[in-house]
Amino acid sequence: MGKVTGFLEIDRQDRKYAPASDRIRHYREFILPLSESATIEQASRCMNCGVPYCHNGCPVNNQIPDWNDLVYHQDWEEASRNLHSTNNFPEFTGRVCPAPCEASCTLNIEDTPVTIKTIECAIADRAWANGWIKPEIPARKTGKKIAVIGSGPAGLAAAQQLARVGHDVHVYEKQAKPGGLLRYGIPDFKFDKSHIDRRIAQMEAEGVTFHVNAHVGVTVKAKDIVDGHDAVLLAGGSEAPRDLSIPGRDLAGVHFAMDFLPQQNRRVSGEGLDSNEPILASGKRVVVIGGGDTGSDCVGTSVRQGALSVTQLEIMPRPPVKEDKATSWPRWPLKLRTSSSHEEGAERDFAVATEAFVGDGGVVRELHCCRLDDQMKKVPGSEFVLRADLVLLAMGFVNPVHEGMLSELGVAFDPRKNVKADDRDYHTSVGKVFAAGDMRRGQSLVVWAIREGRRRRAPSMKR
Repeated sequence: MGKVTGFLEIDRQDRKYAPASDRIRHYREFILPLSESATIEQASRCMNCGVPYCHNGCPVNNQIPDWNDLVYHQDWEEASRNLHSTNNFPEFTGRVCPAPCEASCTLNIEDTPVTIKTIECAIADRAWANGWIKPEIPARKTGKKIAVIGSGPAGLAAAQQLARVGHDVHVYEKQAKPGGLLRYGIPDFKFDKSHIDRRIAQMEAEGVTFHVNAHVGVTVKAKDIVDGHDAVLLAGGSEAPRDLSIPGRDLAGVHFAMDFLPQQNRRVSGEGLDSNEPILASGKRVVVIGGGDTGSDCVGTSVRQGALSVTQLEIMPRPPVKEDKATSWPRWPLKLRTSSSHEEGAERDFAVATEAFVGDGGVVRELHCCRLDDQMKKVPGSEFVLRADLVLLAMGFVNPVHEGMLSELGVAFDPRKNVKADDRDYHTSVGKVFAAGDMRRGQSLVVWAIREGRRRRAPSMKR
């Protein structure tokens, strides 16, 4: 390990945000990196535990103590090699991962975990700045042609791994640009799309071919893809949103979050909108239903668009400010999490159910709500009304879209209506068709998608 007493001598220090009054005026990333010396100091805090629980907490099993030690000794290039040996896209996870590794850190018992996510991002950014990240071109080709359907984190990770062992990899993406949720779901102020563009360029140099505006099962026959390739990986997302079937759901102004967020990302990139109905929060009272990351992204985007007010509703009770370490560590803790978007001007309310949308002239104007007790039952007499001009439903996703590709392929589904495939060979019920990422495991994290894309290949996908 590096500095044996580092965790005793050095306090935790993490990246800070640009002031909210400045950052809400634009859609650029606003996290302020630590200096090189501060990053080295933070890396020195790693205890190199006998049992490194951070390994368990990290879905891609990053060798965190190893590259912390390398950063402490200022061997940044070797740290980059080590980090990339387990994670294809550390600059992605260094920005948008919730860092379950830090929740698992032994120092988190005292709420001072090593700033693993910050160090990871610093390694990746330095590697790009110094030209250490180059295409890894295979020495020989296998003669196998592989189709990857979906270019989110699972599809990109799988495509890169497959290309590097010599397969001819073709990625099919229904949108105009590769990236999936990374490009069209996560706002630019959290994740600049240039990070995707340079990885796509790297992968193209490695031999990956990208086919955009290719909606398999709609504009491209799924059977043609299967017939034209030696193996097919289904790496689409879990895109069927959870709906709220209550009176007034059909009023104008009530939208799914993933109809709202991609529009703004397309505006920022200069890409044309794919809808005749622009969804904008400007000058409106916005209510976001759903307390997760997607809801938080809706909050930050609404604030930047100039919303009059933003309220976020969560059906679950308000979690404790501090978790009970004795019952949670080293697992992911249940506690109140306040995102940068929440700090920019949103009201949050917990244990609230929406019973009806009420409109005027066919447009939503109010939410009729009530409060819930600890058993998720309505509290008598707790009804209240919220004014709203725009309602964004951000309650998560239930399963992949079955219509189109999945129906045409005839794959089996698990009890949660995800594509049925185990986590050993990822084989579906259809010959030479595999599945990974959210389409297989359900709505999850970017880092879990990367893990599944990287996992061992089935026999027909080996050399």
